Amino acid sequence: MYQKPDPKLWHGRQDGSDYNHLRWHQGIKMMDLSQNLPIGNKATALLGFACDEGVRRNEGRGGASNGPNALRNACRNLPWHFPESFTLFDAGNIVCEANRLESAQSDLGNLVHQLQKKQYFTTIIGGGHEVLFGHYQGLRKAHPKAKIGIINFDAHFDMRALNPAIGPTSGTGFWQITQTEPLYYLVLGIQKSGNTRALFNFAKEKQVQMVHAVDFRTELLNDLISKVQDFILAVDYVYLTICLDVFAAAYAPGVSAPTAFGLIPDAIFREVLLTITRSPKLISMDIAELNPQFDEGDRTAKMAAQLLFETLDSFAQTHYSQ
Repeated sequence: MYQKPDPKLWHGRQDGSDYNHLRWHQGIKMMDLSQNLPIGNKATALLGFACDEGVRRNEGRGGASNGPNALRNACRNLPWHFPESFTLFDAGNIVCEANRLESAQSDLGNLVHQLQKKQYFTTIIGGGHEVLFGHYQGLRKAHPKAKIGIINFDAHFDMRALNPAIGPTSGTGFWQITQTEPLYYLVLGIQKSGNTRALFNFAKEKQVQMVHAVDFRTELLNDLISKVQDFILAVDYVYLTICLDVFAAAYAPGVSAPTAFGLIPDAIFREVLLTITRSPKLISMDIAELNPQFDEGDRTAKMAAQLLFETLDSFAQTHYSQ
């Protein structure tokens, strides 16, 4: 299910060829994961998860399988502000064939494990939020004894019990983790209108920490930052996952399940995001639920590109600047 990266996806405006004029399409390098990998030394590998089978099983809007290449298209003309010691690779896509979600998740986990063991910072672009379980399995395999904390920007818990007649979906990933190990989970932007009472009860039972979308307010920012910092302090590593349906539909129309009263990508949100991305414990991230089929004016793709830009810029400045 692995597809090698396509350099033809990376083209665009050129203001010059010296380092200070570069854009992403000029700076990014291709990486074939079917070959032996060099040591990454915290270089970043961008890997697509071209799958929305979990969304289909969850009765959501199909189309997120085209998200990875749509996000690449939105990123290609971004300016290259990374330190010269930083390397960004496009590592291609995992493609879900013949509705074989479980196989796609397994393949994703194996590649994440391979990259993590070679010391790459893994950045997965989806695809539905079923990316979560495959991604986490790879991190767990690479760090078998670590306490891995998951910070999820999401309107939904994604903790529904798996129905054996349907199989795993985009909404079962966190429940699946609880079946084999303790869950260290902080969800930011949760919506009361997007989750049943049973899901809130299960989250409480599993000691999930949460911040409701309505609490992303200026007067609560210090408390919010403290909650994030305390969560990070209590774990060994951090895995950041951003489900784009956490944002209000006016900013993110191109998702599988739009949220009317979601988060606004304003200064409050950015302060919280940067609190996470500046942490030396952050080892991996993903962006999920980009659905270009419903993305009016490419608004969601452009916002996702900005999220990726700010996250990787913050990561690079933290780890590579002198």
